[in-house]
Amino acid sequence: MGQYDAKSIELLEGLEHVRIRPGMYIGSTGPMGLHHLVWEIVDNSIDEALAGFATHIEVEVLPDDVISVTDNGRGMPVDIHPKTGRPAVEAIFTVLNAGGKFNNNTYKTSGGLHGVGASVVNALSEWLKVKIFRNGKIYEEEYHRGKVVGDLKEYGESDHTGSCVTFKADHEIFKEGTEYNFETLRNRIQQLAFLNKGLKMTIRDKRVEPMVEHVYQYEGGLVEYINYLNEGKELTNQTVIYCDKEVDNITIEIAMQYNTNYTTNIYSFTNNIKTTEGGMHEDGFKLALTRVIGNYAKSHDMLKKDEQLTGDDMREGLTAIVSIKHPTPQFEGQTKTKLGNVEVRSIVSQTFGDVLEEFLQENPAEAKAIVDKCILAANARVAARKAKEATRRKSPLDSLGFASKLADCRSKDPAKSELYIVEGDSAGGSAKDGRESEYQAILPLRGKVLNVQKARLDKALANKEILSLIQAIGAGIGDDFDISKARYHKVVIMTDADVDGDHICILLLTFFYRYMPKLIDAGYIYVAKPPLYKAEYGKTVKYCYSDQELENYKIEQQGHKLAIQRYKGLGEMDAEQLWETTMDPSVRTLTQVQLDDAILADKMFEMLMGDEVEPRKKFIQDNAQYASNIDI
Repeated sequence: MGQYDAKSIELLEGLEHVRIRPGMYIGSTGPMGLHHLVWEIVDNSIDEALAGFATHIEVEVLPDDVISVTDNGRGMPVDIHPKTGRPAVEAIFTVLNAGGKFNNNTYKTSGGLHGVGASVVNALSEWLKVKIFRNGKIYEEEYHRGKVVGDLKEYGESDHTGSCVTFKADHEIFKEGTEYNFETLRNRIQQLAFLNKGLKMTIRDKRVEPMVEHVYQYEGGLVEYINYLNEGKELTNQTVIYCDKEVDNITIEIAMQYNTNYTTNIYSFTNNIKTTEGGMHEDGFKLALTRVIGNYAKSHDMLKKDEQLTGDDMREGLTAIVSIKHPTPQFEGQTKTKLGNVEVRSIVSQTFGDVLEEFLQENPAEAKAIVDKCILAANARVAARKAKEATRRKSPLDSLGFASKLADCRSKDPAKSELYIVEGDSAGGSAKDGRESEYQAILPLRGKVLNVQKARLDKALANKEILSLIQAIGAGIGDDFDISKARYHKVVIMTDADVDGDHICILLLTFFYRYMPKLIDAGYIYVAKPPLYKAEYGKTVKYCYSDQELENYKIEQQGHKLAIQRYKGLGEMDAEQLWETTMDPSVRTLTQVQLDDAILADKMFEMLMGDEVEPRKKFIQDNAQYASNIDI
């Protein structure tokens, strides 16, 4: 060990610490952190819009995955800062905790309250350029890995104001790659347009020919957002219940509507930041909902003697957006996923409660439809409670033939244990024989799993395949799910490489998304990729996982006569083949299922698995050209 003295204490200057510990500022250096760079710059432009100055924000993905964000706000300040003696814009991009977000004089509300956004993006970029339109002139300054390259330049004249930030993420930081997912960007830009009514948001992908462009502007704000989320669903109340009030400098905007589905979708935001863990604003909304609907049902004698409504009953089938703009929000943690301002709960509860009560009184027919749906949910809850008892297994040797279906592994360490969910008994038999029984468990499923998108929990729990799945994982289901009790930290869906196999895979993913979403959040769900072809000559065997891979192999082996077998299903492989292609950790291909955006996922699951045929038909027609692995 070296000597520990004053020389051991390293002083990092400027933005060096950001480059050494990027995860502290953007969460990760993977795809999520990469896209976070864009949101930090966009948030600054959104703040200009919230302050009443910007009306249009443009985001462009340029060739080589360069990002450009332009707004028509006031333009960043270019005058000399009294403390640094340098242009103020330079402090914005080179000094942590510098910005106009720490008092309420410049911005009434802001998403970037930490004041680290622009400087962190600069530090983690290979290069960054800022162009400013202000004072009738155009200014520009360049940076390289967080450091200024030359002085602020003044050139040309302009009759408009605003800022344009262009940057290239640093490949030295983002070692997994710097390629942006356009759909991820597009979805968030559309969401920001919904959350800021009237604001025009444009996004372009200039990496492709022809260029892709989407323009979003919603004068109806959250009402249009609810209509979008509930598109294609059968509605319980036709009118979107809407609240837009300002109390104690806090803007409260809430929109909600019930549909006939059985899932609850409440999405909350603070200053446009998605609070995935909820917080005081979401708590206040739920309190108001439970109080007002409960009082309405009782005062109108709508409940039978033995019927009682719980908060869960009143949220079944609900789609709601809870968005507040707060001058001094307190977020729990650097990731800003939970709002901690205690005063917000009572303000939201009282404000929204008044609006909801007024709606129910003025719309008795829709009020009755809402309460009737809540009563149905209460009855189903009672039935589900009884069915849930069957899922709380004491051992793998429980009822319903469980022991005969699950071939468990010997390891009791969840971190090392894997559960393969296999389509069919035939493949299940091969998987059992070919697995590494120390840490790989096999659960064969017979036939198609129940589509839980169209079934309540009590119906789902009556399905033997689903019940076996719940029992095998051992962590409960729904509100009772406890991820710490999960018996496997790898749950692998292994189905045939055909249309039926894909359907079973989607049914299983729908189940996990609806009733065990924490498994997905934790990264425990995987999809195995079995080979499509076996090509061999003599004793040489090559497994190909796509048509293109097979064609490439044919070209490589032109001098050989290949015997090619097209696998119709997993059951055609013997135990050894299944191990060496799909189950051996050293060679297998597993895709980890991720849930980047619950709102988009919910809409996609509803479209693909819900009752409405037309949206699904349109999706298939629009995307048929991209389909693969189809048996003709």
